[in-house]
Amino acid sequence: MKTLTLIIYDSFFGNTEQVARAIGDSLGSPGDVRICRVGEVNPEELTGLELLIVGSPTRGFRPTPAIAEFLKSIPADCLKGVKVAAFDTRIETSDIPSPVLRTFVKIGGYAARPIADRLKKKGGDLIASPEGFFVAGEKGPLKEGELERAAGWVRRNRITKDTLRSR
Repeated sequence: MKTLTLIIYDSFFGNTEQVARAIGDSLGSPGDVRICRVGEVNPEELTGLELLIVGSPTRGFRPTPAIAEFLKSIPADCLKGVKVAAFDTRIETSDIPSPVLRTFVKIGGYAARPIADRLKKKGGDLIASPEGFFVAGEKGPLKEGELERAAGWVRRNRITKDTLRSR
């Protein structure tokens, strides 16, 4: 049986992977949801999906190079009819000690928005606002409550097997 929900992530310190797994656990049983690191999936595997979620740590205001390359490699309109969502892991602006760097972050943004924009350009139907999950420092760990917040993001946006088919 073909996987209908795919969560693709990249992770340097394990934080984004934890969020991806929390999201996957909220969506259903392991047989229903495939969670994989970006290097373990080919764009051809996207055919026939109902839902694609992509997540990345924010690096230099962007997704990682591996996620950016993967998104670029998706053929035009490959995601037509596929529900899509995006998330990132990030340092909370209030935790950045330098006012100059905080300003750059406010201007440059985070990884989730460019991921969502690219998924939409490839034909995907964005079903949730891009979301960021907070880490304490550059390497983490995730701030307390972020895994629960990831599960809440799924519930709040009604991202479930039943609602996917009816959307």
